[in-house]
Amino acid sequence: MKKYLLINPNTNRLTSERLQHFLQPLLPKDVELLIKTASFGASYIACEASYAVASHACLETWSSHILTETTPLSGVLIACFGDPALFALREMSAAPVTGLAEAAFIQAGKMGPFAVVTGGDRWKPMIHRLAANLGFADQLRHIETVAPSGAELQANPDMALQCLGEACDKAAIPGVKAIVLGGAGLAGYSQSLQKICPLPVIDSARAGLEVLINNQAAAPNHSTNGTYAHWTGMTSALSRLAKM
Repeated sequence: MKKYLLINPNTNRLTSERLQHFLQPLLPKDVELLIKTASFGASYIACEASYAVASHACLETWSSHILTETTPLSGVLIACFGDPALFALREMSAAPVTGLAEAAFIQAGKMGPFAVVTGGDRWKPMIHRLAANLGFADQLRHIETVAPSGAELQANPDMALQCLGEACDKAAIPGVKAIVLGGAGLAGYSQSLQKICPLPVIDSARAGLEVLINNQAAAPNHSTNGTYAHWTGMTSALSRLAKM
């Protein structure tokens, strides 16, 4: 049995439940998905400050799991469309790591230039920066944000489908071949949106799972978990990690 760890960097447990409900039926028989929710930070990440804290929360959640579970992981999925701590976890983890954004970019990039639809106006520059860091700047042609946050879209499906549908129409600019629906709280909405969207709609949560299971995430460059850092006053799990 292969075990994958999904980390929800939002402290909102309803988001974790949504991901569990959506992804569980997609799992192969030989795969177990362990879902952990951040113990501190923002209820739903929607700005630079909450993103920064979420990176710390991701590292702490992963470290706590590594210290308490003996079964090696086959992969780690950061369940936030923004991938907080992606590069740090890749440095520390003996298993492949990806996030919702990177995984969705990988799938969309195979189709050609793509656009992103997501909730929360502050995400736009953050996603552009991440795409550039991941090497997708040229393929990401447009980002269409809607005013409601991912948490608000998660809580109100009727409102979500209406405004996200309008956003998908706006995002379908000439040259774009696919639309990424980004956000843990939006998991599952792509099924309804695909019926009205003129382009393929990629669900970032599903993409994250598929990229990990299909071994499309970057391979780790070491065989042990640990850290290169020497911490002072750091949270307990991180401070107890083995040194590289």
